[in-house]
Order: sequence, then C-alpha cells, then structure tokens
Amino acid sequence: MKTKTFAIIPAHNEEKHIDKIVRKTIKYVDKVIVVDDGSKDRTKDMAKRSKAIVLSHLVNLGKGAALKTGCEYAVKNKADIIIVMDADAQHDPNEIPKFLHKLKDHNIVLAYRKPNKDMPAILKFGNSFINKTINFLYGIKIKDSQCGYRAFTSKTYRKLKWKSSDYSIESEMIAKISKHKLSYTEIPIENVYSDKYKGTTILDGIKIVFNLLMWKFNNL
Repeated sequence: MKTKTFAIIPAHNEEKHIDKIVRKTIKYVDKVIVVDDGSKDRTKDMAKRSKAIVLSHLVNLGKGAALKTGCEYAVKNKADIIIVMDADAQHDPNEIPKFLHKLKDHNIVLAYRKPNKDMPAILKFGNSFINKTINFLYGIKIKDSQCGYRAFTSKTYRKLKWKSSDYSIESEMIAKISKHKLSYTEIPIENVYSDKYKGTTILDGIKIVFNLLMWKFNNL
C-alpha cells in the first residue's frame, strides 16, 4: 500500500510567499495543507490557487494551534507521514526527500539550520541558550531546537501532540521526544532569512525557557 504524505504549512499574512511554497512542496507529497491562521491579506486565496487544501482560523491563534489543526486533519484523512514547515520561504521544499529517507529509520526527523551570516545575532544567542536548557533538563542534545522544519509519522504525532499554541511548540515537541523515548535524528538544511522581523522574539524565548522548566517539573 502506498504511503500517504501530507505537508502542513501554517500561514499568517503570507501572500508574498505561499504560492511558491505550495507549488514546490506539492511535487514531493500527496497533499499540501495550508492552515490560514487569521490572515488579513490574500493568503487563503493564493494557497487555494496553488491547489493546496486550506483550513482557516477566523482569528490568529498562533503557530502551535495552526499546526495542530493541520496535523489533526492529516491524521483523520489517513496520512502516514506528516511534514511541517514554515510559509515564509525560509524552508526549501526541495529538502523533503532527505526527511523521507531518514524517517524510514526514526520516529521523527528534525532539521537544523547551517551556520548563516544572515541569521540575526539575537536568534543565534536565544537558540543556543534554549538548546543548552533542553540538554540540561531533558538530556537531549539538539543542534537547532527552534527550527520548525520537521517530519514524523502519524503514529508518532499521537505521542507528540502538543498544548502550546505559540512558538513554544518546537520545544514542547522535543520534551515529548524525551518523555516517550522516541527515536530521532537531525539533518542540515539551508535557510533563507527573507523577513528578518519574523520568528521568535526575546519575550518568546523567555516564555519557551519558562515552559521547559514547567514541563519538566510537571512531567509534561
């Protein structure tokens, strides 16, 4: 029986990039699911034009909530493999075959961004600090805990299922890897910073570290 692969792309005001991302992604998967997270622009229309399945939130609920909506849809529609990626053109869909190859031997595949001079210094520092916190609390050594480009099986998703509605999702997923002793591996990817204002802020980073502490002491 053929394996069904779904790509989940959460999008908030991404009319500039979403058409290109969907068209490149659909070459490698069976279905592309764009979750329009309360966009005020033409994100929904552009995604539909590109032949994506579009799920919509009436208001912006956050990245974690949008990914959960997409993953739940994928599982209900018999997806075997789920790939999650960003809508802002930072993640190259041409990397998808690497994820699929590695997923044959692991529950989840995590991407890490190759060193890049364009990566904002505050993101480098914050990511490094969170990586060290995860290693200290959970015993998992991750090169890039905040990269959202990942692939996992539907069976694994049931164990990864997160409560975070915001950018804490990536870290909560790693905490779940530790809790359930899931098999994981990392692959390097190129990363393009097309919109430097996007992504986690200093306040997001503080919240992520706080959540990591709470999940550890409350056993998630």
